[in-house]
Amino acid sequence: MKFIDEVDIEIISGEGGKGFVGYRREKYVPMGGPDGGDGGHGGDVYFEGDEGLNTLLHFRGIKTFRAEAGVNGAGSCMHGAGGEDLIIKVPIGTLATHRETGDVICDITAHGERIKVATGGRGGKGNAHFQTSTLQTPRFAQNGEEGTHIPLHLELKLLADIALIGLPNAGKSTLISAISAARPKVADYAFTTLEPNLGVVQMGEKNIVVTDIPGLIEGAADGKGLGIKFLKHIERTSALVHLIDCSMFLEEYEAIEAYVTVREELGKYNPELLNKIEIVCLTKIDAMTEEEIEKFRSAMEEQLDRRVLPISGVSGRNIDLLKQLMLKTKEQLLEEQKKATHGNK
Repeated sequence: MKFIDEVDIEIISGEGGKGFVGYRREKYVPMGGPDGGDGGHGGDVYFEGDEGLNTLLHFRGIKTFRAEAGVNGAGSCMHGAGGEDLIIKVPIGTLATHRETGDVICDITAHGERIKVATGGRGGKGNAHFQTSTLQTPRFAQNGEEGTHIPLHLELKLLADIALIGLPNAGKSTLISAISAARPKVADYAFTTLEPNLGVVQMGEKNIVVTDIPGLIEGAADGKGLGIKFLKHIERTSALVHLIDCSMFLEEYEAIEAYVTVREELGKYNPELLNKIEIVCLTKIDAMTEEEIEKFRSAMEEQLDRRVLPISGVSGRNIDLLKQLMLKTKEQLLEEQKKATHGNK
């Protein structure tokens, strides 16, 4: 399925029904008064998160979404029925902004979360409402209010616990297929991954949601390569796993430069991304000797002043250890969030 993560649509809530102008026409009641009923309320428009959706593709071709109008009032003080609400299903992680003002209308972050984005028009009052001691037979009623029209820009930012990042062909797709049921395309040329992939890493009763971000190159934050389109998806992840294919380098400094290149692009796009917890891994170690692996690992740990984990998505070497580190990171962040929440109360 083609991955669509941005789309423009229009939403219009239902207009209110018209009030009715009517009079009692009963036998033996020659002076019957006004009995026009009120119009029904127009339908509201809601967005609702649906974990079964992972793209905005279903919005393509449908540009306007309109809720049902309220029914007009009738005689005998009969009120019109309210218009049916329109519930629009969107993927979790959908951000809706007003196209003209840039205001955030809603941000859907959970399955089943429902947010009203447009209120239906109020139904008009029938002439029965306007009878007074000096106006016994009002010959007018109110029209219903028009629905609310909002031009929206929808943007999908994938929600995941951890993002796999790195240069093109660093082994991200191989890794996500090794740790989850995701089956992205894997090949030996750059830019194999053309869209983010989501995978769930199951560890007993616990799980970690991981996303594989298409490869970033130098200048990605300025629009080069494919990465710029997907840098935004990293913003909503809690931590990063940075993959470096050390098998393609002859010298350790080249691997360090590859690491720095990706970090610089993250910082250019959003400096806050550099504050995320990061697990650094050397990939494709099957193509290297133990001496070469140790040479790259020790040099990078010394230069980066952090732990560097050699892994192989093909042989499975250190994959279980990586999964444990990922789970520990997720639990650490959840604990910090709980403390912060309690501290603000």
